[in-house]
Amino acid sequence: MPRIFIKSNIPDNIFSLMRRNSYKENTIIKREDLRYLIVSHYNFFHFESLGEIVCHNSIADKLLFIFSQLYKYKYEIEKICLIDKYNADDDLSMKDNNSSAFNFRYINGTTKLSKHALGIAIDINPLYNPYVKVVNGQHIVQPPEAKIYANRLLNFPHKLHKNDICVEIFKSQGFIWGGDWKETKDYQHFEI
Repeated sequence: MPRIFIKSNIPDNIFSLMRRNSYKENTIIKREDLRYLIVSHYNFFHFESLGEIVCHNSIADKLLFIFSQLYKYKYEIEKICLIDKYNADDDLSMKDNNSSAFNFRYINGTTKLSKHALGIAIDINPLYNPYVKVVNGQHIVQPPEAKIYANRLLNFPHKLHKNDICVEIFKSQGFIWGGDWKETKDYQHFEI
């Protein structure tokens, strides 16, 4: 399979799917602000695969560069599908270890828009790199199926950590990694 890294405006068939799921009518982000990317990557069987990403135009070229570098290093990402394939349900997408970017949604339990709603964030291998926070002394892990992977002292494949090539490449392009956050940790998350 030839390696592919393509950026385009959102095609009509993709936007039709998004309008039923990840794209909600709003005054903040317009279709024209978003880009559709197709990227080659290696899956967990180490086979070449194609992934689809929707993101804000301001980070599209950065993501193309990042994914071309990850491809060069044969970095494994299980799947990269539009979250619309999960009816824009972030929990289902994370549980299936799907790496995704744009989804017009609010941060869980708040009225604040997620960086994903603006198209300036992406999650990588979220099942192995969960969102972890402590509320009233209890650890909350999202997705819940990732509880074992919340223990970052364990060694396991596909774990993002500060010396991981994926983290280094994203940071080199100006992204902030959620694994560096002080209190809440979002190990899957990269944002501008």
